Parts: sequence; structure tokens; C-alpha cells
Amino acid sequence: MSIVVVDARDAFAAPLRGWGRHVLGLVEHLPDALGDDLTLRVVRDAHDPDAGVLAARAPEVVFEQVGLPRIAGRAGAALVHAPNCFLPLRRPCAGVVTIHDLAFESHPEDFSRRTGMKYRWVTPRAARSAEAVICVSTWTAEDVATRYGIDPARIRVIPNAPSLPVGDGPAGLAAAGLPDDGRPYLLAIGDIRGKKNLTRLAEAWQALREQEGLTHRLVLAGVGEPGPAASSAAFADVEFSGYLADGRLDALLRGAAALVHPSLYEGFGLVIAEAMTRGIPVACADATALPETAGGAAVLFDPLDTDAIAAAILQALDRRDDLAAAGRAVAGAYSWERTARETVAVYREVLAA
Repeated sequence: MSIVVVDARDAFAAPLRGWGRHVLGLVEHLPDALGDDLTLRVVRDAHDPDAGVLAARAPEVVFEQVGLPRIAGRAGAALVHAPNCFLPLRRPCAGVVTIHDLAFESHPEDFSRRTGMKYRWVTPRAARSAEAVICVSTWTAEDVATRYGIDPARIRVIPNAPSLPVGDGPAGLAAAGLPDDGRPYLLAIGDIRGKKNLTRLAEAWQALREQEGLTHRLVLAGVGEPGPAASSAAFADVEFSGYLADGRLDALLRGAAALVHPSLYEGFGLVIAEAMTRGIPVACADATALPETAGGAAVLFDPLDTDAIAAAILQALDRRDDLAAAGRAVAGAYSWERTARETVAVYREVLAA
């Protein structure tokens, strides 16, 4: 029996966001995929008793580079999996690392100085030291191979899957706890930071209101608000919901006229899959991993061109029915059962080497 240690801290840290949803979906479905020859040791937080007192109290990087290897050693693990870039560089067993994206390389302004330095120092070294690297899209795999000089033969592409529970109750603004005046709304989901490109979305929406008489509201669901560099005129009348718990976010998503995702950089674009699962038409940037995730079931646009964004919004609204059907078909190919099964296949490949 081989023991696999998975660093699942992100799955149990509030508020639950992109990486956390990935790890939660993974550890919930790994047990059914392991078989009789593998067993799972899930690390839920830095206070794991096998990590030692110092690792729990020290900065996070100490836990990742000292505490996690100690847990693996005490468990007699054959493999440790870091699903968040931060694989221990010195460890008592084989290592697998998942890299979701390299936004900290291409958009360093979205990260604090200390956080960015940590990512840029640890991630390439983790990728080079790992026995296998998992990436969530072909685009990310190519980015990792090119930037860090990783042999593509050591990289495996395993996609994410929708993880936000789909409700069957009321949908829309009121169901999400937001003011509802009966008008339809466009929705964008994601942390409010530079790479999300929300200023151009707001400008495109304003242009549609002025030039096309669009009556749809624009709701931005995510942590934060535009910084001082963003145009205050562009965000006039744009509504910010802030972070929403799962049930409220699901209701907001199910009631949207369309999801618009103008991000300049995504390693997968999970919100696209979430919208398609619910039959919500999607307009998204023709950039990085987004076309791959959308699989031909979204209206694509140049994220640097506000006129193109505006045109794509109108097209998505006009093509609601066919985009809904196409989106459900694409999203149906993504599942956590598949992700867990393919992840276990990587574990077996590494252990057999």
C-alpha cells in the first residue's frame, strides 16, 4: 500500500476561491479513484501535528518547505502532491506539482511584492524538481514548458471541472440577495484586479447603453473594487456584489442574461465552465486558455478592443439558445471524476518509474 500526501489547505481556507475549489473537488473524488494499492493522506492546515510546532507558527513557506516534507516522512509516503505550485524542493519521496497558471510572471502588478517573489522563486524550482507536472490546460502546459524550460514529456494536462453546486430554487438578483428592479443583467465573476480587464468591459457596456439603448445592468461579482487608476466614469452605475457564498453566487449566475469574461490571462477559466453548465451564454476573451476551455461554445473577442467586447455581448444575447446547448455539451465533458482518475494515473506513472 503506497501513501499519497496531498496538500489540501486551500480547500479548507475561507473564502473558497479558484485554487481552493480545485483542491476540494480533487480530494473529494480521489478516494474513489485510488484503488486498493494507494491510500490518501489529506493535509487540511498548517496545524497538522506531524508538521511540527515550528511549521505551524512560521510563515507559510516554512510549512510548505519544511512541514509538508516532515508530514510525508512521518507518514511513510511514497508521493507528495502540491496542487498549488508549492511542492517541497527537498522531500523524502517523489513529488507531483500542479501549476494552474503563471499570472505572477505575466501580471506581477496583481500580486504583492512578497507574494510575487515567493511564486516566482518557488514555482520554477518546483516544476524542475517534480517527477511530474500537472497543468490544467494545454495553454498553461505550453507556457510552463516555454518559460521554465520543462520537458513537455514530464507535463500532463488534466482540466478542472465545475464545482459550484447547481441549485434548483429561484434565480436572479433577488435570490442572490441583491436589489432587483426587473431588468436583465450581464455578469462578470472574478477578483477585481488588473488582469481581469474589467475597465474595458465597463467601457463596452457604457457604449452599448449610449449607442444601442441596452437596458441590461452590469454586475461584477468578486472580491475588491477598481483601484484609483480605473476610470470612475467607466464604472458609473456598474454594480459590485462583493464575495458571495455558493448558493447566492449560483442563483446570480443562473439568472444572468450572459456571462462576460474579458480576462487577459487565465490558466483555465473555471467561471466559463460554471456558466456553460447552467446554460448561460458566454462571451469571453480570445486569449490564453479561455478558447480552449470554451471549446467553441462561446463568443470570443479581442480583450483589448472595447468595440469587439461590445459586439460580442450583443451576439451572445442574440444567440442565447444555441450557445446554451453548445455550452452544456462542452461543460459535460468536464467532471471531477475524470480529473481524479487522470490524477491518480499520474501518481501511478510516477510510482512505477
